[in-house]
Amino acid sequence: MGSKERILRQKEQTRANILKAARQIVKQEGWQGLSMRKIADKIEYTAPIIYEYFSSKEAILQELTCKGFQLLSKDLEEARKKHDAPDEQLESMWMAYWDFAHKNKEMYQLMYGVQMTCCSQTTPKTDHPYNLITNVIGKIMQTDDEDIVMQKYFTFFSIIHGLISINMLNEGLGDKMNKQILKDAIIGITRTLHN
Repeated sequence: MGSKERILRQKEQTRANILKAARQIVKQEGWQGLSMRKIADKIEYTAPIIYEYFSSKEAILQELTCKGFQLLSKDLEEARKKHDAPDEQLESMWMAYWDFAHKNKEMYQLMYGVQMTCCSQTTPKTDHPYNLITNVIGKIMQTDDEDIVMQKYFTFFSIIHGLISINMLNEGLGDKMNKQILKDAIIGITRTLHN
């Protein structure tokens, strides 16, 4: 391997270490505790080195947001592949969405602005979960009308995101009760897709 490839690999590793350190700090201290200096201390670099990779804390947050949407998309794709029937795919995808939010609490908070300001820049990566779910909704409804499909998506999203947000703020009603409420909502809304 040449020196150019080694240098490039080292830069990518440093970039990954910065993002990993940022996530570790957030898990310990919350998003309000994240700073460029703390990241630098965690990876034993000076703060100016961090700025060579990310121009600001907001740039790190944006990168983490994109990574979060990539992870969510992967989980949704895997959930969809488990079933052939679109109704079952949709339920499985929303349940995977719920599980993602609870397994990746800090990431979800960043992605959707729960208890913080989120990075609102949309990219193909941030739109991918929406596209995956609306594709299945369109199949169930047997329509290409983007406005109707979008309305149904946001009907699902507002209920599911609301339930997730309530639980992140105050632990809600317990896992068993929440999952039953979630399933009831998914099944109820899915029925309206067939009308």
